[in-house]
Amino acid sequence: MSSAHPHPRTGIGAAHVQEVSENIYAYVQPDGSWWINNTGFLVGRRGVVSVDACSTESRTRAYLGAIGAITDRPVRTLINTHHHGDHTFGNYLFAGSTIVAHDGVRRSLLEWGKPRSAPYWTEVDWGDIELEPPFLTFRDEVTVYVDDLPCQVRYIGTPAHTTNDSVLWIPERRLLFSGDLLFNGGTPFLLQGSISGALRAVETLRALNPETIVPGHGPVCGPEVIERVGAYLRFVQDLARRGHEAGLTPLDAARETDLGAFGELLDPERLVGNLHRAYAERNGAAPGARIDQAAALNDMITYNGGKPLSCYA
Repeated sequence: MSSAHPHPRTGIGAAHVQEVSENIYAYVQPDGSWWINNTGFLVGRRGVVSVDACSTESRTRAYLGAIGAITDRPVRTLINTHHHGDHTFGNYLFAGSTIVAHDGVRRSLLEWGKPRSAPYWTEVDWGDIELEPPFLTFRDEVTVYVDDLPCQVRYIGTPAHTTNDSVLWIPERRLLFSGDLLFNGGTPFLLQGSISGALRAVETLRALNPETIVPGHGPVCGPEVIERVGAYLRFVQDLARRGHEAGLTPLDAARETDLGAFGELLDPERLVGNLHRAYAERNGAAPGARIDQAAALNDMITYNGGKPLSCYA
């Protein structure tokens, strides 16, 4: 098996701004595969609130340029939905902004360190990245006001995509910025989080009853994406149960599996990492507990035909 063929237009110029509610914008970066994330921004009378940064210096500068094409007001607040570098490596370019995130984001970002491609991903020009962790953190929830509009930054309450996932929920607009709790068109990835926790997170997001969702990767969508992600998570959990009972390794279980409709998702090799996480939970590991990520990533490369995972960031 190999990575799904990405959309041919994955360059920075393919990114676009989409107004998803009055004065609220999604910045969508095709094709949403490895390290190509979505961000967004909210424009108020005195300044801008950004939801996440991008993975590389050039992509983050392009994003800031897109904000500047909409408004000349400064970005006063930057919210990180979780610690992964595609959402945080560009933090340092938001000079003068208050960087807000869950308590766990700061520690996890510093532990991750600066970006590196080899040996797991094809080479990326990251730029001159400086780690800039959040310096205003919260435990459960914090409200950010854009003029008079309350925007709730909520920790999802459980390890899921990572151990520190938050969403931006705007109740008055029924609008959700989900971070990587939701992928639209891409394979969810739970290696640093939890399968069971992600299923609980899906239920939490469903209960919000959003009308519009800006996922962490992929096109802006509606609540149907919640059901699709939930179906994939249940598929992984069931496959892990059957593979574990049969004595198969996560890699062998993945190799013997017909992905069916999920084969259309980008980056199918993530199934192997997800199975490593699911097996760990079946063996008694707590959600979000540390597991051998290097072994999982090496198995993903093996599943990918022995080639590094394709990254177009």
